[in-house]
Amino acid sequence: MTEIATPGQLRMSYLRWALVTVPAIVLIGSLMGVLSNSGYDNRWFAALDLPAITPPGWVFAVVWPILYILLGLSLAMILHARGAKGRGFALLLFFVQLIANFAWSPLFFGQHEVTKALYLIIFILMVTIATAFAFAPIRKAAAWLLVPYMVWLGFAAILNFQIDQRNPDAETLVPAAASTQIG
Repeated sequence: MTEIATPGQLRMSYLRWALVTVPAIVLIGSLMGVLSNSGYDNRWFAALDLPAITPPGWVFAVVWPILYILLGLSLAMILHARGAKGRGFALLLFFVQLIANFAWSPLFFGQHEVTKALYLIIFILMVTIATAFAFAPIRKAAAWLLVPYMVWLGFAAILNFQIDQRNPDAETLVPAAASTQIG
C-alpha cells in the first residue's frame, strides 16, 4: 500500500494520541499532588514563612491542569511524528522531565525536603529547555507549547528558593508524611 494519508487522517491520528496523553498526564500529575498532600491544606506548608510572591491556592489549582494539558498536547505531537529524526531522544528528554515533575510534590510537600526540591525543579527546568530544543526541529508547535510550562517552572524555582531561604528549619516544622505515626 503506497497511499499517502489525507490531512483528515493525520489529524485523527494526532487526536487519538492526544486522547491518551492529555488525560494520562493530567491524571498522574493530579494524583501525585493529592498523594503528597500538596497545597494550603497541608499543615507543614501552612506553617512555613511564605514569601509575598506566593500565589493563592486557587492559582495552583488552575495553572497546573492547564500546564499538564499543554504537556499532553505537546507530547502527542511528537508521538504522532513517527520517523522524525531525533524523535527518540526528544521523547527521552520529555519523559525524564515529566518523571522529575511528578517527583517534585512528594519531595516538597510529602518529605519536606525544600532544598532538594529546589535542585529538582532547576533540573526539571533545564531538561525542559533541552526538550523544547529537541522538539523544535520535529514540531515547532510542540516546542512552543512547552513555553508556558518553562515560565511557570522559572517562577516556581524562585518561589522554592525564597521558601528555602526563609525556612532553614523547614524539614523539622511538622513531621513528614512518611514518618507520621498513627495512634
